[in-house]
Amino acid sequence: MKERKKIFYSFVERDGYKGSAPTYFDPADYDWSKSVMDHTEEIKLELLKFLKENKELWPYFDQNIVSKKNSWKTIPFSAWGVQFRKNQKAAPITTKVLNQIPGIVSSSFNMLDANSEILPHYGDTDAVMRCHLGVIVPGELPHVGFEVEKEQKSWKEGELIFFCDAHHHRAWNNSDQQRFILLFDVIRPEYLKKKKTVCAKVLASLFLQSAASKMPFLHKTPKAFQFALYQTSILGARMIVPVRNFFSKLFV
Repeated sequence: MKERKKIFYSFVERDGYKGSAPTYFDPADYDWSKSVMDHTEEIKLELLKFLKENKELWPYFDQNIVSKKNSWKTIPFSAWGVQFRKNQKAAPITTKVLNQIPGIVSSSFNMLDANSEILPHYGDTDAVMRCHLGVIVPGELPHVGFEVEKEQKSWKEGELIFFCDAHHHRAWNNSDQQRFILLFDVIRPEYLKKKKTVCAKVLASLFLQSAASKMPFLHKTPKAFQFALYQTSILGARMIVPVRNFFSKLFV
C-alpha cells in the first residue's frame, strides 16, 4: 500500500480535510475485528460495573462541539499513547482485547447523553481509523445515528463501525436513554512507522486546543507564535509521555 507523502493534522491545516482517505473502512478487512465483537458481552459487563461503582466519566474538553454541556463523556483507557492504568485494571477483559490490536493508540468508553448531539467537526488526523463498537445502543436511524460526509450509519450492539476521523462527521442520540460505545483509534497500516510522531503531534494539538478553550486570547496570537508553541508541545509530549507511563505502573 502506497504511503501518502503528507499526513493531515487539523492544527496545521485548519480549513478542514481535503484528502482522499475513505469515509468508512470495512471491519472484515482486519482479522482482529472479530475478536473485539466476540467479546462484546464481557466488555458490556465491565462497562456496567464501571457505571454501578460510579466511576468518573470525563466530559470532553471542547464543549463547542456538543449540543448540551457535558453531554459527551468518556472513561479513558489510553489517549494517543498515554495510559490510564487504573481504568485498565478495572476492566481487564476490555484491556486485553484492546491490547491485541496492532497499532492501537487510544481507547475509551464513550457516553452520549439522551437527546444530545455531537456537532459536525473534523478530527485530528487521517493517520488513524477511528473505531466504534456498539455496547449500549438505544435506537437506530433516524433517531440515533452517525454520519461521515453525509453518509449515515446506525450503531448496533456487538458490531463495529470504522471511519476516517479526519472527515467531517457528527453523531446524535435523539432517544431518552444514554448511548455507550467502545471507541478506539488504530494507526492505519501505511502509517505504522510514524506511530510515535502521530501521537506526539495529536497530543500537542489537543493540549493547545484545551489551553485555548481556557485562554481564548491564544486564538488571536500570531500564527508564528502558535506554531512555536505547537513544536514545543510536540517535543514535550515525546519526553513526558514515556516518563508518565513508567511511573503510572508504580501507582496502580
